Formats: sequence, structure tokens, C-alpha cells
Amino acid sequence: MAAPVTTRTDHLIAGERVAGSTERIDVVNPATEEAIAAVPAGTAAEAGAAVTAAARAFPAWAATPVEQRVEVVRRIGAGLRERADELAATITAEVGAPISFASKVQVPNPIGIVDGVLAELEAGFGNPEEIGHSLVVREPVGVVAAITPWNFPLQQTVAKVVPALAVGCTVVLKPSELAPLTAGLLADIISAAGVPAGVFNLVHGTGPVVGEALAAHPKVDMVSFTGSTRAGRRVSELGAQTVKRVALELGGKSANVILDDADLTKAVKLGVAYCYMNNGESCSAWTRMLVPADRHDEAVELAAAAAAKYVPGDPAEQSTRLGPLVSAAQRDRVVGYIRKGVEEGATLACGGPEAPEGLERGYFVRPTVFGAVRPEMTIAQEEIFGPVLSILPYRDTDDAVEIANSTIYGLAAGVFSADSDRAMAVARRLRAGTVDINAAPFNTSAPFGGYKQSGNGREFGRHGLAEFTELKAIQR
Repeated sequence: MAAPVTTRTDHLIAGERVAGSTERIDVVNPATEEAIAAVPAGTAAEAGAAVTAAARAFPAWAATPVEQRVEVVRRIGAGLRERADELAATITAEVGAPISFASKVQVPNPIGIVDGVLAELEAGFGNPEEIGHSLVVREPVGVVAAITPWNFPLQQTVAKVVPALAVGCTVVLKPSELAPLTAGLLADIISAAGVPAGVFNLVHGTGPVVGEALAAHPKVDMVSFTGSTRAGRRVSELGAQTVKRVALELGGKSANVILDDADLTKAVKLGVAYCYMNNGESCSAWTRMLVPADRHDEAVELAAAAAAKYVPGDPAEQSTRLGPLVSAAQRDRVVGYIRKGVEEGATLACGGPEAPEGLERGYFVRPTVFGAVRPEMTIAQEEIFGPVLSILPYRDTDDAVEIANSTIYGLAAGVFSADSDRAMAVARRLRAGTVDINAAPFNTSAPFGGYKQSGNGREFGRHGLAEFTELKAIQR
């Protein structure tokens, strides 16, 4: 039986639980369309109070010996392990991720991120470096505003908060108002780990109110943001007013390049799985499948057969592989893209804009596959964020690389080939921050981030720690 979903919904400011304003934001279970909790609609004043608390706590936390901060991080990791079932059930209830995916990916990945941070700190990350007559030291950047998304509400929050705390920064977290309950659980875990008052703060609310207040606040030294490219541009604009550091992990339109020597059956099956993971609500999902033109029809047939096994259903059931999208607005957005694909002449191989049969409630979308997609089509250029796969034919390897690199995004990509050297050569040509060869497993210690309008900066491991530090050269 799944663990009960948390109902903790208040702010955490300067170590105190704050109920906030009477205006509330409902948290809706996307499978049932029922409100399961409500969080305060935070104000700019509350965001400011959290920043003030973080700024006051910074000097003492930055001066805390690294060994003590390591122990705090270790206790956070232990807390995540102890409450793994509750975290997974909460993610499923507020986001709609299938419980099997929440249990096997959404929670274990953050634990892996914490383990990677510990490994780097224990290996001496941040130790002073001698360059000639200079001593080069790393120091915490200061107060960090972490603005996090709803699709991976624990992973993307841990990827910001834990490295920032580990190097001596203080944090104000603004989670997505669509998935705030997971953040409440994490706040409990961090508090129980012994973080001093004001070092970690949590303010609920919307992006235009709380998010913008944090991004513009003069006492915020850095904003770490994960979300849409549109919202990322706004965060950059606000951050530029005080020349603060801004790290962005934004949208994607990732290409899966299947070379002509690959096992097509295996590559297509895995490609569909990577496209539909987390209900297709993943910025790094392989939503464009590039196949040799002479095998296009075969690939479409294989993809449609694979998609048929992703039957939408109750995400709380262990057998479910495809749950609902996070909201009515997101469902309507995805359905609009499916209609656009049909209008622009792509071949609808399976799925479509109609609601799945037998599901009267919930924000469900049919798993959809398009064939004969041209690179200039809307569904091949814009991020859809749902279970929609576009299959594009290519002439040769050069054409495949050109198509893969033809969007404004550059977050992730895949390459399939029987020849590892050939696959590596193509991977090196793809303008993306992460490339998986033959569906190699995700690495929570390797740098994660994007090229072009997929953002800037990196998360996870040593590179993620470095994002939250300043370099100082002391000449002697």
C-alpha cells in the first residue's frame, strides 16, 4: 500500500512555519481532478522576508566547517531514504507520474545526487589551489533563490538545494505551485537534518509573484531556475537588473538518432520508452526519432506497436506505464499540438487528440506517434511536453546531424549504432549537453544542462557544486 500523502502546506521562513495569506492555491490530483491540499499564495513580502532570513544566516553557515556541512548533507540523504515511499506516493498524487516510475526514478535519482555531492566533498572539492604566487579559493556565492518545476519536483529541487547548502550558501526555495507537497516533505527532511534557522527557507506561490520577487531581489546573489524557456528568459531579465548569477535548465526537443547499422527493433522500443517516460513530461525526453529514410515505414510501425503498450491509467497502480498530464491546461496544450501535427500533414500512426476510452476523469492523453514528420513542422520544433513522438526520415548521417541540431534547443539526445566508434563520432557532433549512446543509463554525478535556449550552467556532481561557488585569487 502506498504511503499517505503529506498535507504540510505552510511556508518555512527563518526556521518558523508560516501559514501565509488566506488566499490559497489548490493542489489537484491530475488523475481524479480533485483538490487534495492547498498552499498559501505567497506574496512578494513573504519572499522578501525569506531572503532577509537567508542573508542573515549566510555568514555563519558559510563559516561552518565543511565537515559539519557534509554531515548535514549525509542526514538529508538518510532522510530521503527513510521517507522514500511517502515521497513517491506524494509525487504520484500531485504530478500523476506512475508510482513505478516515481519509486524507481523520481526518488532514487535525488538520492544518487546527494551521494554524488558527498563523494565530491569527501574527495576534496573546494580545496585551495596554488597557481604561481596565487592562492585560489572557492567560496559560496551567497543567497540562492531556487525556483523549481513540477515534473521532477524532488530531483530538480535536490539538485539545487543540496549542492548550494553543501558549499555554504543559504537558500530560498520556490517550488511549483502545481507540485508543492513534495517540497514540504523535503523541507521537513532538511529541518530534521539540523540545518540552522534561515539557512533553508520555503515560500509557496506563483512565478509572477514569488518567483519574480526572488529573481529581482537585490540580496539574492544567484537564481537557479528550472522550467520553460519562456519563463527562463524572464528570470534572466530580472536577474540582470542586479547582475546576479543566473543558472537555467530550460526546455528541450531532444533527437534520438538511429543510425542505419543499429538494431532498429530495439532502438525504436527504447526510443518510445524514453519519449514517454514520466508521461512525456520531461525536458530531456527523446521526442524526435530520426531514422534512415528507407526504414521509415518500418520504424513507424514498430513505434506504433510499442506505444500501444502504454495504456493510460491510474498512476497509483503498479502496472500503469502512462498516467495523466499534470493539469487541464497542460492536457489541452498537448492536444493542441497533436491537432497541429495533423493539420500540417504529418501521418498520425496511433493516438490522436481524442480522450482515451474509459477515462471520464483525469487529464489523460492518448500515447501518440507521428510519421513522415518534416524538420520545419511545429511538432518537430516546439516542446510539447506530453506523450507525443515525431518520427523524421533522414538521407545520410550528415543530414541526420543537421536535422538533430535544427531546433533552438540543445538539452539531450540519443544515438543508436552497432559501432561504438561511429556512435561516439555522431554524439560529438550533436549540440546537446547530454547524449546517451545505445540508451546508456542516466548518471546523477555527470554534468546535466543544455546548449542554446535549453539554458546555461550545469547540475549534478562536481560541476553542480561549482555553480554555487565564487573563485577568489589571493596573491602573496
